[in-house]
Amino acid sequence: MKIIENERFGQERALYRSDGVLLKNCRFEGKEDGESALKESRSVAAEHCYMDLRYPFWHVRGLRLSDSELTEHCRAALWYGENIAIRGCTMNGIKALRECRGVALEDTEANSPEFGWRCRDIEIKHSTVESEYAFFESRNINAEGLRMTGKYTFQYTKNVRISRSELNTKDAFWHAKNVTVTDSEIDGEYLGWYSEGLTLIRCHIKGTQPLCYCKNLRLVDCTTENCDLAFEYSDVRAGIRGGIDSIKNPRRGVIRADSVGEIIRTEDSVYPSRARILLNNAGK
Repeated sequence: MKIIENERFGQERALYRSDGVLLKNCRFEGKEDGESALKESRSVAAEHCYMDLRYPFWHVRGLRLSDSELTEHCRAALWYGENIAIRGCTMNGIKALRECRGVALEDTEANSPEFGWRCRDIEIKHSTVESEYAFFESRNINAEGLRMTGKYTFQYTKNVRISRSELNTKDAFWHAKNVTVTDSEIDGEYLGWYSEGLTLIRCHIKGTQPLCYCKNLRLVDCTTENCDLAFEYSDVRAGIRGGIDSIKNPRRGVIRADSVGEIIRTEDSVYPSRARILLNNAGK
């Protein structure tokens, strides 16, 4: 592997089609304002690098990026790549990750609107993502210790597993399929609408009007906070520890809780509300 150390690159396609290169303490910046520094490269490792120019890692196969900074000017940094490992980095450019396959993200901070669109096979560990619209139409995501802040996250995703995480987000998991979230806190309005196969296990759920229009929805040993008008038109099996503020027109299934502030079944409901709502320890 060729080692390049302490160099600056500012020109267009500075290291285009590199094959087997280790970059140490290099800076991609300058008045040349060149794009696509490592486009179409193979087997690239970058350590302690500074990326301040656009599109550096397009069509790269085999990338190891560690302890590096991608600035807000480094927009659309990783597109169409395969076999990517990112560790100990900060990623600040818009659309930082898109249409990639085989991505491992660890101990990394990403502040990137439209992060992680249409990617496949993503592993996330102990990382922070701030993004208005993250992981749109991505598949096969495993995340542990994720701290997620934003809006409209995980929409149209498939095959997602999240554990021991904090998700502060609005409209999360809309139209998502086959998603399991375990031992996590989910804070946000309108959670999980139109999802199919969404399972929440030992989660704490905050926010108004959660989990409506769902198919095959499961809650196992969950708690709620400020959750009202929940489960409208959903097919649901739910076990809730403690209370929930209100439940409105659940379509099918069984909901168990210690207490329910209000059960709402309206005459103008589009579908018959046939779900059973049971109180734990009722009659004791």
